[in-house]
Amino acid sequence: MKVIELKHPLIEHKLTLLRDKKTGTKEFREVIGEISTILCYEAMKDAKLEEKEIETPICKTKGKFLNEEKYAFIPILRAGTGMLDGLIKVMPNAKIGHIGMYRNEETLKPVKYYYKTPKDISKREVIVLDPMLATGGSATDAITMLKKDGVKNLKFLCIIAAPDGIKKVQKEHPDVPIYCAVIDEKLNEHGYIVPGLGDAGDRIFGTK
Repeated sequence: MKVIELKHPLIEHKLTLLRDKKTGTKEFREVIGEISTILCYEAMKDAKLEEKEIETPICKTKGKFLNEEKYAFIPILRAGTGMLDGLIKVMPNAKIGHIGMYRNEETLKPVKYYYKTPKDISKREVIVLDPMLATGGSATDAITMLKKDGVKNLKFLCIIAAPDGIKKVQKEHPDVPIYCAVIDEKLNEHGYIVPGLGDAGDRIFGTK
């Protein structure tokens, strides 16, 4: 399974802004969206294009286009919704579903509370979104649910990944590639990524 870590000066710059505890809610949201857009470009490198005839101001020609109706974005609530704007800018006609999970602070296990996807989800290429791939519990559970609905083409996008989370996804879903802005050092005793950026959901929505 592929793990694609983006290596680019602009990403390094934006990650520094995200990590800084002084960065405010507005700027944090904007930078999450900007990195998500770049991740989407990377994840779509292997997209299959269709062909159609068009007419330029000069002549008729054939052009290639992406059929956005074949795609769906599935953010893991609630932090995953912070990445949506960045992807919608790239593919505004892709369908959107939601998977709701929260982490039990004692067991660090994900607890599911919501699941809603487009009715024809099995026919789409699905991109799952979550800013932080920490223990990997939420990611693997979300992917499992989508596979049970018949989804065969899946990708996982995150901003920061920890080795533990990558290992868990690779073990349970070796066919699903992971795209991340950076792979961090480790998890601490509370299951947070180090150095990380704190709780992505709280910082996106300003709830802490």
